[in-house]
Amino acid sequence: MASVTANGRMNARVKFDHVGIEFPIYSAHGRSFKRSVLQYTTGGQIGLSSNQRVVVSALNDVSFGAEHGEHIGLIGHNGAGKSTLLRAVAGVYEPVLGTISVCGRVASLIDLTLGMDMEASGFENIRIRCLLLGLEPNEIDAHLDDIADMTELGDFLAMPVRTYSSGMVLRLAFAISTSITPDILLMDEWIGAGDASFVKKAQARLQSLLGRTGILFIASHQEDIVKNNCNRAIWLEHGAIRADGLPADVWREYQAWSNQAGG
Repeated sequence: MASVTANGRMNARVKFDHVGIEFPIYSAHGRSFKRSVLQYTTGGQIGLSSNQRVVVSALNDVSFGAEHGEHIGLIGHNGAGKSTLLRAVAGVYEPVLGTISVCGRVASLIDLTLGMDMEASGFENIRIRCLLLGLEPNEIDAHLDDIADMTELGDFLAMPVRTYSSGMVLRLAFAISTSITPDILLMDEWIGAGDASFVKKAQARLQSLLGRTGILFIASHQEDIVKNNCNRAIWLEHGAIRADGLPADVWREYQAWSNQAGG
């Protein structure tokens, strides 16, 4: 039976068991290209599937478990598999090998504007996105003032989102995405866009959210972000786990390897 927290919520859990994720490249038909298997310092692997189709192996035999209370920083070069792992936890990508088990409500700060209707008003988008996040209508009503307050958009919330600047769209999307307390929170880099006053407000909101979140996964290239917000780090390279442990230890190992490789 799954354990529960003091407030009655189920403890969050994530388990990857020998997970493999591949993306087929349908337009690659060159015979010489198909015969080669290329490995890149900052990418996954390009090779052949069992039916001779060219594929990119984004995750390769990845196994780990994450329990309630763990804040995990994902580190590695661009293309190492960090974003793929985040999207796999969110259920966007299905594994071709192995299994993924996720227990708890997942919230993503990866694609903040995903699902937004540019013709609808700010208020309408709040309701649409909150429904997609799994909130009931009465719960949305309870969150409406807080979200509107966070955006600082005022009367613009009654206007179509297509009339917003990119910064205004970000404010709206961020306020909505951080309006619920998830069991599992996914982030691809720390929020740092927008004017100085909004960034400061957003940082405070994020810190409050992290304190209530069961499990955090954050992919970042910044050492201080990982060390200050995580109690565990996973280093990914070529779609595989190279190291898993305390942030300072894993970052030191990653940095030493990166320097030696000229990264």
